[in-house]
Amino acid sequence: MTPLEIVKSFYTSDLANDANIVPKFFHKDCELHWTSSQGFKLLNYDELEKFFSETRRAFDNLRFEFTHLLESNSSIVTRHTLFGSTIEDSKNETILGHFSTIWEIKDGKLYRGYEMSQQADENDLESMASYSKK
Repeated sequence: MTPLEIVKSFYTSDLANDANIVPKFFHKDCELHWTSSQGFKLLNYDELEKFFSETRRAFDNLRFEFTHLLESNSSIVTRHTLFGSTIEDSKNETILGHFSTIWEIKDGKLYRGYEMSQQADENDLESMASYSKK
């Protein structure tokens, strides 16, 4: 698979339910450098396993909508909105946040991620329009 196909495959997989998501997509030496509204986190392979394990306990479904998905050499840049439905309320999907991520691929897996995220404000129509599919 090309780097772009790897990233697309990751985001279209069942992140909320697949217990093998990390071994399937992440390099053993991976790092995710994540800056969010809560601060900075550096997650390695084991920490990503824990993160997705906790995600599976809380969410019934996760879905991504992309405004940008760009490839440059072996790096992929995404700009997307994350939607999810919790186990407690699986019929209602909410907007969880807006993300921009640069992914580096190594040996056919996600190797380095540089991610920035911000909680979505559904009441800010201008912001929400910026993340709408055009």
